This record gives sequence, C-alpha cells and structure tokens, in this order.
Amino acid sequence: MTAAACAAPAPADRAVSWAAVGLLAAVHAAGELPARLRRGGIPAAGSGSFFPVLLAAAFLLPPAAAALVALPGALLGPAEPPALTVRRAWRAARLALAVWAAAGVFRATGPRHAPGAPDFPQVLLPALAASLAFCLVLALLDGLVRAAADPAPRPVRRLLPPLAPAPHCVHGLAGLMTAVLWQGPYGPPSALLVLLPMHLSCWAFAQYHRERAAHRATIRALVHAVDLKDRYTRGHSERVGRASVLIARELRMAEERLETIRFAGILHDVGKLGVPTRVLRKDGPLTPEERRVIELHPEYGHEIVRGIAFLDEARSAILHHHERLDGSGYPYGLAGDRIPEPARIVAVADAFDAMTSTRSYRRARPVPVALEELRRCAGTQFDPRMVDALVRAVRRDGWETSVTSDEALPAGPVPPARSRHAARARPRRGVRSG
Repeated sequence: MTAAACAAPAPADRAVSWAAVGLLAAVHAAGELPARLRRGGIPAAGSGSFFPVLLAAAFLLPPAAAALVALPGALLGPAEPPALTVRRAWRAARLALAVWAAAGVFRATGPRHAPGAPDFPQVLLPALAASLAFCLVLALLDGLVRAAADPAPRPVRRLLPPLAPAPHCVHGLAGLMTAVLWQGPYGPPSALLVLLPMHLSCWAFAQYHRERAAHRATIRALVHAVDLKDRYTRGHSERVGRASVLIARELRMAEERLETIRFAGILHDVGKLGVPTRVLRKDGPLTPEERRVIELHPEYGHEIVRGIAFLDEARSAILHHHERLDGSGYPYGLAGDRIPEPARIVAVADAFDAMTSTRSYRRARPVPVALEELRRCAGTQFDPRMVDALVRAVRRDGWETSVTSDEALPAGPVPPARSRHAARARPRRGVRSG
C-alpha cells in the first residue's frame, strides 16, 4: 500500500517523460527476467544486476515515476503458486520504495536541473547520497520482514541485514553515468549501449561471489561430516583454520594465500572420513594395526579433495601436516624444507589447538604452557619460524579456547589419562596433535 501511494502521483505529473519510464522499465525487466527464469522464481534479493538502471531512473525522473520503473521487472514472469506471487509482490514494493526514496533524496540534495548540466561534478555527492538512501531502505525493509518472521524480541541491530554501501555506491555511479549519457547529445541509445558492459561486469562480480559461497558451503559440509564422525574433536577444525591464518598473517603472506591457508587448516583432518568409526571412537589404547589405519588419514584426505580445484596448495597441507621437521613424521617422512610451507603452518596450529582445547578425556593446558611446549619441540617436530609467529600472534591478539567434546569435564581433579588419545602408544616424543 505504501509503495502504491508513493507511485500514485505519477499519472498526474505533466513533467514525467513516459517514454523514459517505459524504456527504463523495459530495460530493467529484460535484465531481471533471464535470471528469474534460470532460477525458476524470484532472483536473490541482493543480486542487484540492474540496480544501475533503477538508480538512473531515480536521477532522471520524479520520485513517483521512478518508483514505477521497478514494477515490471519484479512482477513479470510465469505464473507461480500464491506464496511465490506474494514474494514477487513484496519484492516489487520493496524496490519501488527504495527507488522512490533515492529519487527524493537526489531531488532534495541535488541540482534543480538535469544531471547532464554543466555543473555535473557537483552532482556526485547527491548521487552518492541517493545511492545510500536506496541501500538503507532495502536494509530496513528486510529488517521488518525478519522482525515479522521472528517472534523472539531482538535488538534492532540484530534484525538488520549487514549494510553493504560500497556496492550500492558503485551502482549509483554507474546509474549517474547512464543518466548523464541519456541527457547528452546522443540521447538514450548511447546510455543503453553502456548498460551491456555494465551488466556483464555486475554479472561477473555476482558469479564470483556465488562461487565463493559455493566454496564455503563445500568446506562447511566436509567439516560437518568430520565433526559428526569424530565427536572428540568437534570444533577443532575451525580453530585450526583460525590459528593457521594467525601464523600466515604474522609471516606477512600475501593476502590471496590467506584463504587457502585457512581452508588447509579447516580441512586438515578431512581424511578421518575414510577411517572406520570404531577406530576413531575407541576408548582405550590402539593396536599397532589400528594406529596404521589412523595414520592413513592424511592420504585419505588428499584423495577426498583431489578433485576440488579451488583448494590448490591446501591439498599439500592436508597430505603432509603430520610430517616432522626431523623426518620422523608420516606419511612420507619428509624433513626440513621438503615439507610444504602450508603443512608446516597447519602442523603448529593443529598441535596448539589440541593442547589448549578441553576434551572429554582431559583438560586443556593453559595457553602459555602450550606455547612453551611448542617452543620446546621447535626444530625437531615443528618449524621454528611458524612457532615464533604463532607465539607473537597469540601474545598480541589472545586466543579463545573452548570445550570440543559432547560434554564438559566434571568438576574436581583432572581424571587420569585413559582415553583413546592418551593411552595410545607413541613411537616418538613430541606434541600430540588433534
């Protein structure tokens, strides 16, 4: 109803260029319809592939007329069940209100003439203000939907989705360029020609974010599967990923490598999916045969992720994170610099979290004690550079430990070591990783 009220004055406004309204609405609808048909429904609310067209309408048209531009793209499409029809109507109203607000802010703060007028540079700030108004209205309306769907009382800041003003400002600048060309000597055709590369850029950007989201979903699914299988180390993978990034940052690794290092830490134990559950959950000492099975998990993990191209050098960390600097580790007995750098990082992060996490069979060591133990084993089991980097990072930023078993330890003295981990025979001295 509010959106209809905002658009209602448009028919009576003689200053409205209905040719511009129709052309902009058609371009917006043409851009939105293919995405909807591919998905079989309404495009994702934050897709924004053709937000520049809506913002160009806000710069070219009065607020009431600008609100109409969003309606055809949101409403046109194949017939759907009533619930999806309501969602489509809501999306149309949501976009119409956002465009109306952006046009109102632009008219209130901008020049009294067209964007293509000689004082064009002065129109940049009003255009950015209109883009921010567009972003804020979308966020507020999404927050209202969340509040209506969630009966539990929550602070307003928890209901609002994360604001992303930067992309909307970029959309606003693109929309302003479209509006300027529209008002220029070559008219609407020149503006429409600019929209194609603009849309391709937005599409490529959206594809990149969808791909990253798919990567994260893949990682979450694998980690969840490991946590379900090995309940003793629940949450361990995420913390190893976090500690690995702390080390990599301290070593001043390139920013583009940090995500790969984090994935390596998170997935270092994914090979446990190939280890029989009865061995993983055995409450007592392992036989030599069972120990050999456990020590196959780096190779199992490497095979599991072999076909996942985006993991790149994370695969080497998954395969070699149990190698030792002195060559007595497994699976291949690599020594020194022959062990890949990501594997040396993950080995330190893995051992540190294993020592500082409370589990059902033993209490955590204090962080300073764990760091001192890592230093004691530096040069034989661990790379001293990685140990020193973790020590510096933890002392500067701190470290949050947590219970990773299904139940916390009971109060009272620390129980004797009797678990599957503590009771296993160890072929060499050193820190036991998780």
